[in-house]
Amino acid sequence: MLWYEKAVKPLNLDVKKQAIARQTVLTKPLGSLGELEKIAIRMASRQGKLKPILDKAQITVFAGDHGIAEEGVSAFPQIVTTEMVKNFIAGGAAISVLAKQWEMAFEVVDVGIANPLKLAGLIQESVGLGTQNFMTKPAMTSEQCQQAMLVGKKVIARAKSKGVELFIGGEMGIANTTSATTLACKVLDEKVANLTGLGTGIDEKTLVKKNTVIEKSLARTSSDLTTIQILENYGGFEIAALTGAYIAAAQQGITILVDGFISSVAVLIAIKIQPEVKNWCEFSHQSSEKGHQNILKAINAKPIVNLNMRLGEASGAAVVLPLIQSACILHNNMATFEEASVSES
Repeated sequence: MLWYEKAVKPLNLDVKKQAIARQTVLTKPLGSLGELEKIAIRMASRQGKLKPILDKAQITVFAGDHGIAEEGVSAFPQIVTTEMVKNFIAGGAAISVLAKQWEMAFEVVDVGIANPLKLAGLIQESVGLGTQNFMTKPAMTSEQCQQAMLVGKKVIARAKSKGVELFIGGEMGIANTTSATTLACKVLDEKVANLTGLGTGIDEKTLVKKNTVIEKSLARTSSDLTTIQILENYGGFEIAALTGAYIAAAQQGITILVDGFISSVAVLIAIKIQPEVKNWCEFSHQSSEKGHQNILKAINAKPIVNLNMRLGEASGAAVVLPLIQSACILHNNMATFEEASVSES
């Protein structure tokens, strides 16, 4: 059995019942805190604690380049991946600012950028100098896919050793919305037009090209591929690393706060491999990227907020983190009717 086929950690259903019962006796009308109540109950069942703790969160951004960028499907050249990695490390990117604001552990991992860097603070785990152009050949070999997934597993092992309770995965890679869209179309057998969006902000002409590229790429393979074979054929190294990280987090008992479209496609793949991974996921927001709503529907997932974001990098998840913390703090620290000597009748 391969590591990612091993069972994930089960939820503690006894503690879940206790958490539900606690919500009924807190000094508020039942259900008045809405989704925050449900989040707290889920956190308790994951941690096996009536009063769940969320003191340590980690953000890891995986970076990798895509051969499909050769087809002109992005508004930006591939070198932007490298430049943005520099910006992450320098603290100038949105996710860098948010990580600093919430005092979260933050790291950037090079899983396979095409123009590699030797930069202090950048974790070097390169699987290759970008993927192949998947319109004509598989994006990666099976060995590369396994290696990229292992990068994600290593990140989670490191997080677990530090006592991290919640993991946020981010991604950076020019043309990775094309990769993610192709993956989702293949996994869900969905029409390309239903999932393809503007990505980095392409114009309508480029969107038509993007649709055509994805259609041709999908036609290259048969309909009987396994989930891992789909990932090998159409994935990016950073998407494979995210997939591995999500499975490993569920195995280790770490809550996953999912970001936007690309991260949700990685979760979709993880769930196809290990359905119980979903039990460990909170879905932070609904991206304005066209296909994200369809991905969330396929997973039967309800996002916490909708801010019309489509930046990626894990920025949407980082914005939502305080809501998860508030859910736990309210659940843990509000008085019960008995403690507050408040009559329920």
